Amino acid sequence: MEESPKIFLRPFNLSDAGDVLKWAGDDDVTRYLRWDSIKTVEEAQQHILQKAIPHPWRRSISLLDDGRSIGCVSVRPDSGDGMCRANLGYAVAKEFWGRGIATAAVRMAVEEALEVFPTVVRIQAVVEVENKASQKVLEKAGFQKEGLLKKYGLCKGVVRDMFLYSFVKDDC
Repeated sequence: MEESPKIFLRPFNLSDAGDVLKWAGDDDVTRYLRWDSIKTVEEAQQHILQKAIPHPWRRSISLLDDGRSIGCVSVRPDSGDGMCRANLGYAVAKEFWGRGIATAAVRMAVEEALEVFPTVVRIQAVVEVENKASQKVLEKAGFQKEGLLKKYGLCKGVVRDMFLYSFVKDDC
């Protein structure tokens, strides 16, 4: 079996635009994401400047050997009486699917986000019922399936059923 590439998480840079275009421009990768595939390097640059960099905690999933971006993972804390929870999202380039990279990135993100956001004790993710691969990623990363949310999310113009997953901090 091929060894899984080593990864690290880091903030996005404008210089990532070419790499971001490769994975964020793939309709298979963005199929279950709330945003449409990116079509040009300019769109990738705008995405980095307007979405990735200003985000409270969005990181590039990057290869240790050359630093290139092969995906993203984000954790967005809620505010007010929801400040104890945060929402997780992620995407990985198709060429790296099935190699444990998303699971490793989610584990790293959870660990880091729980340190960065001290009020967060619950990280949750919603996953379309059809997205079996993403459900496996969350389960392998220690998330629990909490239930089915009927007609919960809008994705690419269609209202979909979603599963709710959570990772709850032990010591709270």
